[in-house]
Amino acid sequence: MAIPLFQVDAFTSKPFAGNPAAVCMLSEAHSEEWMQAVASEMNLSETAFLRRQEDGYELRWFTPTTEVDLCGHATLASAHVLWEAGYLDSRSRARFHTRSGLLTAIRRGDWIELDFPAEPEKEALPPVDWLQVLGAKPKYTGSNRFAWLVEVASEEIVRKMQPDFASLKTLTNRGVIVTSIAESAGFDFVSRFFAPALGIDEDPVTGSAHCCLGPYWHRRLGKNEFTAYQASARGGVVRVKDLGECVLLQGQAVTAMRGEIVV
Repeated sequence: MAIPLFQVDAFTSKPFAGNPAAVCMLSEAHSEEWMQAVASEMNLSETAFLRRQEDGYELRWFTPTTEVDLCGHATLASAHVLWEAGYLDSRSRARFHTRSGLLTAIRRGDWIELDFPAEPEKEALPPVDWLQVLGAKPKYTGSNRFAWLVEVASEEIVRKMQPDFASLKTLTNRGVIVTSIAESAGFDFVSRFFAPALGIDEDPVTGSAHCCLGPYWHRRLGKNEFTAYQASARGGVVRVKDLGECVLLQGQAVTAMRGEIVV
């Protein structure tokens, strides 16, 4: 039996940029062990597994080493595949049943809009010496259930940061978001996301991080709509709208590869 498999570059309008995700279209249930083995084989920051249900799709996300509770770029990639490959009418809303509840996606012209839960952080004392681990002095540190948030003084610091990944791997949650006000034209804030504990030293573009960044910059800048840039080597653009209980994330996506898993 051959299982359709797609590789999609998310949060970008051009191939070989943004964040690549694998999307695996299942016709029947498979074990967690099998899905983890596939994700390890793909060796991307996330592999998404979709299985049709009566009112949408079951969606699960795996890094090369573990299953996660929320992933933005692989959800964006999944919605893109459903519409582009004809699994779902392009005018229909995509509905995903996940470990973080029901998530939805709709098309907005050339952009895909995800409706995600807000994940605001609370100010907290750092678990490590950020100056030593990140090479930069924080202006602010906080955390939510997924990650630590560290604001630094400038976009240049964010872009040039070279963290100590061995030290970051000891964090009890899944990683650290580093952010600053943007100095590049056209953007409100920039960020990077490091998650060596999940087998990903740096994630190229992290949708779920913006569920925290949206509320944070809403408080800091006094507005609720942003154009953000994740300043990894591949880079990616995320439009963010903080609505309180939820955050709307918009991104573009491009299919880079199509294939099959032969089992």
